[in-house]
Order: sequence, then structure tokens, then C-alpha cells
Amino acid sequence: MASTSPRGTAEADVADGAGTTDAPRTFTEAIRTRDDAELLALLRARPDLATPSPSTLRSLAARASSRTALERALAHADARTLQALEAVVALAGNGPVSPDDVRHAVGADDVAPAGDDGADGADSAGSVVERALDDALTAALLWDAGEPGRPDLRPAPGLDDVLGPHPAGLGPARTGARLPRADGDAVADLPRGGREVLDALAWGPPIGLVPAPGTAARTAVDALVDARLLLRTDARHVTLPRDVGLALRGGRTHRAPELAPPRPDGRAIPQAVADAEAASAALELVRRVDLLVAAWDDTAPAVLRSGGLGVRDLRRTSQALGADEADTAFVVEVAAAAGVVADDGEAPPSYRPTTVADRWEVMDDAERWALLAAAWAGSRRTPWLVGSRDEKGNLRAPLSPDLHRGWVPRLRRQVLQVLAAQPGTALDVDAVMSVLRWHAPRTVPPEQAVAGLLTEAALLGATGAGALSGPGAAVLALLSDAEPPGANHAPATSRGLEEALRAALPPEVDEVLLQGDLTGIVPGRPSQALAVLLERSADVESRGAATTVRFSPASVTRALDHGTTADELLDALASRSRVPVPQPLEYLVRDTARRHESLRVGSAGSYVRAADPTVLAGLAADPRLAHLGLVRLAPTVLAAAVPAAELHDALRARGLLSAVEGPDGRVLSARLRRPPRPDRTPRDPRRGPAAEPEATSDEARRHLVARLRAADAGTDTAVDRLSGAHRAAPVSGRDGTPEPARTPDRRRAPEPGDALATLHDALRDGRVVWIEMVGASGTLERRALKPLRLDGGRLRALDPAREAELTVAVHRIAGVEPVDG
Repeated sequence: MASTSPRGTAEADVADGAGTTDAPRTFTEAIRTRDDAELLALLRARPDLATPSPSTLRSLAARASSRTALERALAHADARTLQALEAVVALAGNGPVSPDDVRHAVGADDVAPAGDDGADGADSAGSVVERALDDALTAALLWDAGEPGRPDLRPAPGLDDVLGPHPAGLGPARTGARLPRADGDAVADLPRGGREVLDALAWGPPIGLVPAPGTAARTAVDALVDARLLLRTDARHVTLPRDVGLALRGGRTHRAPELAPPRPDGRAIPQAVADAEAASAALELVRRVDLLVAAWDDTAPAVLRSGGLGVRDLRRTSQALGADEADTAFVVEVAAAAGVVADDGEAPPSYRPTTVADRWEVMDDAERWALLAAAWAGSRRTPWLVGSRDEKGNLRAPLSPDLHRGWVPRLRRQVLQVLAAQPGTALDVDAVMSVLRWHAPRTVPPEQAVAGLLTEAALLGATGAGALSGPGAAVLALLSDAEPPGANHAPATSRGLEEALRAALPPEVDEVLLQGDLTGIVPGRPSQALAVLLERSADVESRGAATTVRFSPASVTRALDHGTTADELLDALASRSRVPVPQPLEYLVRDTARRHESLRVGSAGSYVRAADPTVLAGLAADPRLAHLGLVRLAPTVLAAAVPAAELHDALRARGLLSAVEGPDGRVLSARLRRPPRPDRTPRDPRRGPAAEPEATSDEARRHLVARLRAADAGTDTAVDRLSGAHRAAPVSGRDGTPEPARTPDRRRAPEPGDALATLHDALRDGRVVWIEMVGASGTLERRALKPLRLDGGRLRALDPAREAELTVAVHRIAGVEPVDG
């Protein structure tokens, strides 16, 4: 940023010959005179300017001043930066604008902030405004047209249009207007009510309705119009000019500076309490995902034709999880984001647990939660919209493609940052919204999204009792490591998430107090081994500081279904109980096991039978046939795990002559049709197409800056080398007379960005330029025009030679050059 030394010192330096560097006359020249470090800083502040890659610095300047790029930059500007920009726009045109002028305009002269983004509380408000101006200059939202020591801040071309017609609530500017004194002779002779009218319009909006004729208010308004303190816009409206509004405000553009984000009041929450609540929520989420895997493993819900989970399946899953439908939707979404469940890709498709669910069973609670938390951090899903209706009136379902929003990770990071800025404080939705509104006044997020993310953070355990928890701080660190975060970033940071949760979890216990009424009590958080044992053999009756479980025939059958025998189950319970296994529980386990083993069901792919039992003797124990999975069902019958064709070929290779029979016992042709082998690897339903990295690296930016610098230097060198050369065939004007010769440019085709940049400069400075355009007959015409307005893809310009205005479509303009170039 330009030096803010006193004006007298700067004048002495110039007089002595120091600081004679020519100041840039246009915004484009200001961009071209930046060094490599400043260009790199510009591309970091506004990465959208590098995509697609500009070919020249003129193109970069044109893109930086385009309406789309300016709106995107202002969308991320905070209230402090917007105030500084509005002040520069409001003061521009009345002489050079210095940082001192901006500090006075926003009212930061005598204000000291309590602290801002980690800044020292002793920082003055003026230094905060200067940092905002430095950031705006770096991002090319402002540029300095002054000489060294004499700053002259100006807005980027088009910034005034993007900010709106009334920056800071001020009216339109009058060219050449002098600022009147609001308390001087200009308003001394006004009729009664005149000053009240001016005061009502002073702080905006600057447009007022004309009172009815014959009233005292109408007389006051007419007197103000006659004194040129008001401008009559039409028959019903008057406008307070910008110079008058600034005078009434005492040269201020804003009532009060917004130098730092607000610090809303909230409930004080001890960090230990927040961590304890977060740990409880994390364990509950892990338990619910366990129940989800078990429920969908037993009954896989179908995928809707439009994608997503149906209403009935959501209600059934909600009952299995013991949660309401909103919480169930979140559990389903985060489990799918972590890859625990997915569309199986079959016909018809359904949602099933994946191979990740197999690894899930051997993970401890911290590892499981880290998997879910990393997936939530990178998720672009909006589960809080489940149950609402889209624009067509259709109900939004969990896992529906309609729930994808690209801005979710950024907003999630911002919400957690607000909580992190006030540690140990529980903030509600309104408090968080007030801070987010300061950070991005032009793009305030919807309140429903903020409320949904706060609810998700509580369900995940990122917050406890409304305050950011230790595990939540680890999630925030993950979100801050990469922008935007993605699922492929999770493994590198999962260890930090695990350690954060382990620090918040209570110690594990590996014992259960068995009681004679077929119940057991776990006095604390069960260990992973004990949790798996009780999950398979008992049902939970209550949870809290201690967990109560009950054994029943159904729960014991569930353990036996996992391959556990009665003796193994009793031994496992006895090893974790301080008292012997109660007799009622032992009777229950052994009686259930006896009935469980009395009737058995298995599966087989084929069978072989023979009239003579000696033919099949030794086949089941033959190691060369072990891959067939042969099991003796009877002396003359063997079952196999492979299809009939493979069993038939193996017996033939063994030297046994076999025939193939059908279900009715008739012999079939030995040429069985085998199932086709897959010609490709089965699709993993959890894996989508590889996403290209969106963010541009610093190395790529450096290459771009070097290329732009080389292109700019090449242009200057070629112009110097070809100075004085003439065109072989001059372009004719409309009247057929040859126009002045131009220097040819053989290096490259004309860049649209160059033409737009020159037009913007001419509009800003009111200069005449040479414009080459394609006429109605298709011929190339060249005319000297003064641009008046560029909007909607059309240029309105004045032809001084013909004293006429014309409108030209931008796509018909082939080139633009300054008349003095």
C-alpha cells in the first residue's frame, strides 16, 4: 500500500527528484506494473481469475474488473472490507482519496477494537482499516493512482455498479459539486421543516416522496430543490445528492465502524462438561450405525427409482435405531458418506452394508467415530432438508441426489470457527448467524442450513452442550487443512480425530455384574470385547453412567447364530463377572443351545449320489477334492459347495464315470451351460469418478504469473521493435478515407479481454479510442469513438467527428486501441 506520510513531506521528496516513478493512469496499467509477488498475491486472493488461464495481463485486468468476478469477490468480503470499499466509492471524484480520508469516513479515528482475528487488542481502529485497504488493494478491488507518498485510492472499474447506486446509503454524485456546509449558510434560510427533511434523508435511503401540494412539508421540499440541496428525480420523488449527504454526515460514510466480528452472549460451559457431552453423543452415534448395519444386513431397503430411501424404509429404520426420522436421516447420510452402507448396484438395487462394515466390526469406538467424523467433514450433503419438498413438490428423501450442495463444507467450517472463537460458550442459531452476517454481509447463509449444521455437530459430538468440544476442534482442524475437504483426505488425519475422542471418553471397563434375574450391569463404558459379547448375547434395557442388559432366548440364539457354542458363551461371561454365572442364566444358555442344534439348515450348490456306498468312500476326505466342499449327508449321498458342472468335471478327472441328472431324476446332457465369467471388475457402489483437484497450487500460479509476465514483455518489445511501421493495406473508414496507419501486431490474435480492458479504461477516463468493428456489410470499419456506457453486451458510444451516438454489439468489436497509442 502507498505510504501515508504527510503530504508536505511527499512534495519535498518530489521536488528533490525522489519518488518520480510515474503513477499508473488506468486500472490496467496498475495491474501491469505489479511485481510477481503482487500478482501471485492477487491470484491467491481471487483464485477464480486463473480459471480459465488468461493470456495477457490486460486480459487479467479485464477479468478482475468484470461484474461476475467482482460479485464473487464481494461475496466473501466481510463488513469491515465492505465499509472501506463503500467509503472509497463515495469519496472518489472529489479529489484524491487517502487512507486517512477512509479512516475518517468510516468513523475509525477514535475507536480501539478489543481484538480482531487474533490481533493485539492495542491495535488502533485506524490500523484495522488500513489492513482492510491493504487486502482490497491486494485483491485488486481498489488501486492506487497516486504517486509515492501521495496515495489516491480508486475503486476497480465496475465496482460502483456492483455495490449499487447508493453506496453507504448515499445518493448519486454530482460532477464538479462542492461539499456544502450542512450547518452553514446553505441551510440557514430554509423554511421550517427543511432541516428535518434533510436529516431524514441524510443516513439513507436518499430517495424521498414529494409531499402533497399546499402543505408545509411540500413548501420545505420545494425550497430545498430550489437551493439545489435536493434533486427532483420525477414528479413524485426527490433525491439527496451525495455531496449534500456527506456534508450532513460531517464527512462520514457510516454511522459506526464494524471493525471486528460481534461477540454474542452465550451460556458459559466448562470444557470438561462439553467434552463429556460430546463423548456421550459420539458413542450414541456409533451405536446407531451399529444398529443400522444390523438392520440393513437383515432386510436391505430398496433404492427409489429417483434415488434415495423410501418413506416406509426410513420409518422402519427409525424404529430399529430408536430415534426420530430426522436423526435417522443424519445417521443414514453419515454412514453412507463413510462407505459403511451403499447402493449395491444390483437389479433391482438396494442399500446394503459394504466391506467397510466388515472392518467396522473390529474397530474400537474411537476408530469408528473417526471414520464417521472424517466423512462428515467432507460431506456435501444436507440431511436437514429430508422431509421438505423441492420446487416440483416432490418429497426429499435420505440419500437422494437432490440433497447435494457444494457449499456445505465451507459453511460447516465457518460455523465451527464461530464456536471456536468463543471457547467454553454455548451459542444458539441467532448468535452464530450474527457473526456469519458480519463475515459475509452480501451472502448471508440460510438460517435453516446453520441450524441444521449445529444439530449435526451435536449429534456427531463436535459440540457438547452447545459449545465446541475437543473432538470438534479436531474436526475443525481437518476442515482447515484443505479447502475444499474431501473423503480422500480423511486417512491422513484420522489419527488426530481418534486421539481427540479418546481424550474425552471415560475409561473402559471389562466386567459385567451378572444377576439372578437374567440381567447384567456394566458399571461404565464397556471395552470393545465386552461390547461385542453383550451385543451378540443380550439386549440393552437402559443406558447412562451404567448400562443394564437382559439375557433372553432370542438374544442367546443370536450369539449361537454367530458360531458361539454354549460352553464358549458361558466361559466368556464367567471371565468378565466377579461372581459365578447365575444358575438361571446357565440353564437358559444350555437349553437354548440344545434346541438350536436339533434342527440344522445348510446350503449346497450340487450333490452326487451312488447306488453303491463304496463308490463314494473316501471322496469327502480326499485332499485333491477339498475345493469342492464335499459333505456326507448319507452313505450314498454327498453334497458339494460348487455348481453341478464343476462337480461333474472334477469327478471325471478323478476317474469316476458320472452322469448329470435333473430335479426329476432324469439324465441330462453332460454339456452344461456354465455361468459366464465377468469381463470386468465389479463396480464398487461407494466409489465414484475421480474428481480433479479444484484448487490451484502455488506452483501453478507461479507458472501463470511467469507466462503473463513474458507475454506482457513480449508485447512491449515487439511494439518497440516495430515502431514506425505501417500497415500494408490501411483500413478504410465509413466514408472511404484511409485512417491513420497503425503498428502491426504479428504475435497473436486479438484478445477479447484486451479490448474490454481498454474500453473500461476509456469509460473511466472519458477518453476517445480507435474501435475496429464489423459493419453491416461484413467489412471492417475503424472509427474514433468515445465510450459512454457498456452494459448487456452492447457499447453505447459518441462519434465526435459526426456528433452522433451509436450502439455496437460487443461481439462485433474486433479491436480497441487508445488514440494516443
